[in-house]
Amino acid sequence: MLVDDHALFRSGMASLLAGRPDMEVVGEAQTGEEAVRLAEELMPDLILMDINMPGDGGLEATRIIKEQMPYVRIVVLTASDENDLLFEAVKAGAQGYLLKHLDPEQFLEELSAQIRGEASISGDVALKIIRAFSTQDVERQQTQLTGRELEVLKLVGEGYSNRDIASRLFISENTVKNHLRNILQKLHFENRVQAAAYAIRRGIVDPHKS
Repeated sequence: MLVDDHALFRSGMASLLAGRPDMEVVGEAQTGEEAVRLAEELMPDLILMDINMPGDGGLEATRIIKEQMPYVRIVVLTASDENDLLFEAVKAGAQGYLLKHLDPEQFLEELSAQIRGEASISGDVALKIIRAFSTQDVERQQTQLTGRELEVLKLVGEGYSNRDIASRLFISENTVKNHLRNILQKLHFENRVQAAAYAIRRGIVDPHKS
C-alpha cells in the first residue's frame, strides 16, 4: 500500500512497482487518517509511508497501524536521512526507511532488502536509537541468547545481510531467519534495526564495523 500526499509521486511509485511480479499495489492513501482506515480494510503485507504529511501524518499513522496490526511491515519514505522523524518512526515499529531521491533500480533493490528484513539505517539515526534503548538494556537479558544467536546478532550489528550471515556461519538463510526471529522475541525488539543498535550498545560488535 502506498501512502503519500503527492498524487504524482504515488502514480510514479505505482508504475515502478507494477513492473515487479512479486509486488502488487493494493491501495493508495494521501493522508495518515486515510492510511489507517485503508490498512484496516485491505490488511496489506507492506506499507510505504511518507513520513512528512499534513495533519496526522505518517508518524502517527505508523504508531496506530503498528499498535492495531503489528504484523504489517511499514517502510517510511523521506527526502533526507537527517529527518528527525525517522528516529520516532523506527521507535514506533517501522522496519526502516527509503530515500525518495534514489534511482529506480537502487530503490527497488533497497525495498527488496527491507522486505527481507535486511534494513539499513544511517549513523545519526542509529546513534539516537542506541541512546534511546540504552536505558532499557538492563531489562534485556543477553544471557538468554544461545551462542549461535549471539553470533548472528553480532553479524546483524555489523550490517551483514541474511545471505552473508548464512555464508559466514555455514548455515541456510532460513536458519538465519529463525535465529533472528528468536533474538527479536527474547530481547523484545520490533525489528532488525533495534537489534543491531543493541548489539553496538552492548559491545557485542565494534561500532566502527557497523
